[in-house]
Amino acid sequence: MITATPSTALDRAGLLERFTRMRQRTRAFFDLLDESEYFERPIRLRNPIVFYEGHMPAFAVNTLIKKGLGRSGIDEHLERIFARGIDPTSEAYATARGNPAWPSRVTVLDFAARADRLIVDAITNAELDRPGHPLLDGAQALWAVLEHEEMHQETMAYMWHEVPYAKKHAPPGYETLPASQRGRRLGACCVRVPAGDASLGTDPAAAFAWDNERPSHVQRVGAFGIDVYNVTNDEFMEFVDAGGYRDRRWWRPADWTWICGEGIAHPRLWELDGSPRSGRWYWRGMFERVLLPASWPVYVTWAEANRFASWRGQRLPTEAEYHRAAYGLRGGGERETAWRDDIPPVSYGNFDFARWDPEPVGSYSHTASDVGVEDLVGNGWEWTSTVFGPFDGFAPLASYPEYSAEFFDGEHYVMKGASPLTAASLVRRGFRNWFRPRYPFVYATFRCVSGEGEHR
Repeated sequence: MITATPSTALDRAGLLERFTRMRQRTRAFFDLLDESEYFERPIRLRNPIVFYEGHMPAFAVNTLIKKGLGRSGIDEHLERIFARGIDPTSEAYATARGNPAWPSRVTVLDFAARADRLIVDAITNAELDRPGHPLLDGAQALWAVLEHEEMHQETMAYMWHEVPYAKKHAPPGYETLPASQRGRRLGACCVRVPAGDASLGTDPAAAFAWDNERPSHVQRVGAFGIDVYNVTNDEFMEFVDAGGYRDRRWWRPADWTWICGEGIAHPRLWELDGSPRSGRWYWRGMFERVLLPASWPVYVTWAEANRFASWRGQRLPTEAEYHRAAYGLRGGGERETAWRDDIPPVSYGNFDFARWDPEPVGSYSHTASDVGVEDLVGNGWEWTSTVFGPFDGFAPLASYPEYSAEFFDGEHYVMKGASPLTAASLVRRGFRNWFRPRYPFVYATFRCVSGEGEHR
């Protein structure tokens, strides 16, 4: 696994292997779908599926080959229509470049193959690390290309999840709910995290970090209590049964408007056959529907997580509290990962595409943090109460200046950790994810905290 760690020289062989593996994984994503879905938009406020197969190679060409190395691209038209990856703000904007303007898949695949050859040649032969160059210093453009595509693989998973089962194919041998996971339950439990310092952001010595991860800094955090496990489907069912979705007092005005306007009555991936009193609840997995696994973490929006925490008389953790729970040592100081150094990589947690669905909470108890909190990395992103914004001293990334800045609008919340569909190379302490509070498609869960908490 190649990560953005300090290095005196580029490991070209390792980077080439990572790029090749990444591109193979992307192609495998598209192979899961029927061709008939290619121009569809499973999520209405995302671009159609065709866009993503063209966007990733276009971003690589535009960023590394053209802007970074100053070389010619492949096809100016394709590099323009596939350039913008940020979600459309309206359905009308999403369709503005739609059929028949989108090219055929044959055209897109040919463009992608030519782009891949350019990137392979650049990784093998080009001057990728050029001190003082805004895009090439520290090989920034190449790192951005790699991490950009790995992040979009999870974006595609959200979309694929909305595709009808008849239009996609599970990998051979995949089990949504293995027999070993059925019927397993863990009771609620919390631990006390002592006061201490939390280091936020990514160390400046690292080879690469996104602009919102820098500059790194230390924040003082007061003592607080936190759940050992993520809130499970079983626990969240108590909120549903208690009428949590029908009681206005638990919701912020904008969130209540969303609940009423969209008819929200339970988490998006839950489905009910029959009446709430006598029916059966199911989980809508990636490839099939199964009886709702009680011990899996619940996947919800920030709005739902925030209301559950309030209903329970608690709150969501801040970003700094997450860091303190995940990396802080009881006796002071921190460790670099949420697990001990002697844990083998294959058992770190449910991330890096090991599964397409969650696992029971507590499945990786051997990776508990020093203060005793489990599953902090993997099995679902973790919502925090921290509004996504820049750290003091923020500077936009030259290779992708709009990456963070366009979302510093007070309307997005920080998520930490990882989901089952998060690439391992993105699992670093300083990495920050973010989404709107009512965006329902992300694989995001949460845990509750109480007590004094963060010192501002």
